[in-house]
Amino acid sequence: MGARTRPAAETGGESVFRHRRPAPALRPLVAWYSGYREAGVPPATHRGLPSPHLTVIFTLDDPLVIAAHPDPRTPPRSYDTLVGGLHTTPALITHDGRQSGVQLALTPLGARALLGVPAGELSGLDLDGADVLGRLAGELRERLLEAPGWDERFAVLDAVLARHARPTRAQPPEVTLAWRRTLATGGRVSVSALAREAGWSTRHLNGRFREEIGLSPKEAARVVRFDRARRMIQAAAAAGRRLTLADAAAECGFYDQAHLAREFGALAGCPPSRWLAEDGARFRNVQAEAGDGSTDSAA
Repeated sequence: MGARTRPAAETGGESVFRHRRPAPALRPLVAWYSGYREAGVPPATHRGLPSPHLTVIFTLDDPLVIAAHPDPRTPPRSYDTLVGGLHTTPALITHDGRQSGVQLALTPLGARALLGVPAGELSGLDLDGADVLGRLAGELRERLLEAPGWDERFAVLDAVLARHARPTRAQPPEVTLAWRRTLATGGRVSVSALAREAGWSTRHLNGRFREEIGLSPKEAARVVRFDRARRMIQAAAAAGRRLTLADAAAECGFYDQAHLAREFGALAGCPPSRWLAEDGARFRNVQAEAGDGSTDSAA
């Protein structure tokens, strides 16, 4: 995909975002790469929202500053490289008008092959990349810094990750099946149905699933539903379509608009109206109707 640039006339600076799927051999391990660079924009706080992917970030200029982690016991700090596990509460990321880096969205299988640990060991954590990847974290960041452009940076990732990926003990096939079913249904599948398909008790599935993925099956379904709704809203805004929160709720398997609003409060840490307001013009085509469950008037 090409770079998306917001001109200085709109932002007071420049923002460039670039997305790319990895080489075919890596796609079971990494869903996508994302490159970003912003300079001269207003200082802001960004919500790192729960998603079905683990996060690996290599900064290019200024460090990544996390003011609040999904695990509240982790103090604020800055990172040149970061590895983050699956989580059910947001991270709060701040910048002073400049930020740049390359982000990878890892699958749970990718955690084993590229990080050397099951995704369950990283659940809710943000760690310095060197603590997980060792010397490779700094070496890969240096190569990304030396690359002249986004295409070259993504090519570096393809080459280095393909060499670094290691055969590893596979997830139990029952867990793999349950995870894939959760993704394929958009989170609209019960734990009991997953257990029946696996031939396990719900208790055994819960334990093994959490060990491998880092979330329980119920938590994973919530995160997948939420992620789908959020991305649907973003896609509608990018395409210039108007989309009500009630429509997003119905399409993504929530009981109603109030249910979606409650999940926003739990998983994003704010009501939908506040999230829309914080993201500003990108969501000006999205309607947050009265009765979205929020207590503010930002919509």
